[in-house]
Amino acid sequence: MEFKDLGLSEGILRAVEEAGYKEPTPIQAQAIPAIQMCRDVLGLAQTGTGKTAAFTIPMIDALAGGRAKARMPRSLILSPTRELAAQISENFVKYGKYHSQLSMALIVGGTSMDDQIRNLERGVDVLIATPGRLLDLFERGKILLADIKILVIDEADRMMDMGFIPDLERIVSLLPPMRQTLFFSATMPGPIKKLADKYLSNPKTITVSPPSSTAVNVEQYLVNVNHSRGKSAMFMKIYEQEDVKNAFVFCNRKRDIDEVCRFMKSKRLSCAALHGDMEQDERTAALNRFKAAEIQILVCSDVAARGLDVQGMSHVFNWDVPFNAEDYVHRIGRTGRAGAKGRAFTLVVPSDEKALANIHKLIGKKIDLLEMAGATPTEAPPPQPSVQQKARHHNRDQKQNHRHRLPPQDIEESDVNNGSFGDDIPSFLQKK
Repeated sequence: MEFKDLGLSEGILRAVEEAGYKEPTPIQAQAIPAIQMCRDVLGLAQTGTGKTAAFTIPMIDALAGGRAKARMPRSLILSPTRELAAQISENFVKYGKYHSQLSMALIVGGTSMDDQIRNLERGVDVLIATPGRLLDLFERGKILLADIKILVIDEADRMMDMGFIPDLERIVSLLPPMRQTLFFSATMPGPIKKLADKYLSNPKTITVSPPSSTAVNVEQYLVNVNHSRGKSAMFMKIYEQEDVKNAFVFCNRKRDIDEVCRFMKSKRLSCAALHGDMEQDERTAALNRFKAAEIQILVCSDVAARGLDVQGMSHVFNWDVPFNAEDYVHRIGRTGRAGAKGRAFTLVVPSDEKALANIHKLIGKKIDLLEMAGATPTEAPPPQPSVQQKARHHNRDQKQNHRHRLPPQDIEESDVNNGSFGDDIPSFLQKK
């Protein structure tokens, strides 16, 4: 099947061809006709299979010819993260370039609310939003949701992981009941299945891969490290052996991202950080530099694990085994996209045993172990104490030395009781 067989408009076909696509992916081939028939859709597919284009392409054709009223968008796409929302907007720009009459607005946190309000007042055909900012604008009376004809809930499982389900339920309660609902997710845990059953009416269910399966184009490896301090040395060993074109490096904790990025820069690697504590303009700048190949490595939290499509991503490194097994699927899904090959390496320390077992259970197989010379703490020396720590240690040593020089009658009994003298308590002070 080719895109021209799907009954799409000439403008869409021209834009798709210019984007370099001729044949739809399996989820696109099944979802586009169902959406054209105004059916509700429940789409399940692993990351990197083209879910975003599966709903943006038919929505452009469906909304063409209409006209939006001020503050009353005609369609709503809910996204869990700002980065994914921006990715969706890029799809509309790419495929809707010959439907210039359609208007679009991106409503996310971290950017000017005044600019977003002005866009809404001009009328919006396609509204792409994160739940928090959308509800904020609604409560201010800046947006009305009574004219929504198409609702898209993208990355529904990530919505649940990030605690957005109460916001999502409130938003849906504000929408007209007569609408088309498109529900897309990479995984389908129990709570999300209940949510889909609640919001969808006789949906066309499309599953193009087993739930929670990993992309077949990604070669996955585990690398054992004896201690967390050995990760830096082990990463460099792998990096020097691999032909790394570009890579995501995932950390579990935001506070570790900047530290890992500093280490890489000390090794003269081109990298930048991306995490939720950064200002939105900083996050956007880092991502744009990465996409433009100005930097080679993006060190990030799981905020980057969903929806970010960077063409030709060669590698993914898990600096930490993810806390949630499903995050592993999404992290490594950043590579091996659109039929390309990719490689993913996960650094594992002994305390990761339980989390790793959960991943193996979820994906239904064991990840291959890559045998390499161990990176022990001796290979990656423990961090040196800070200036403040050195000062505290010096003061403590000075105090202890001074106390040892005191005559017996000046020694407090409390010093004996709290063990300040260790095992060298003078015999005349020992309690009978």
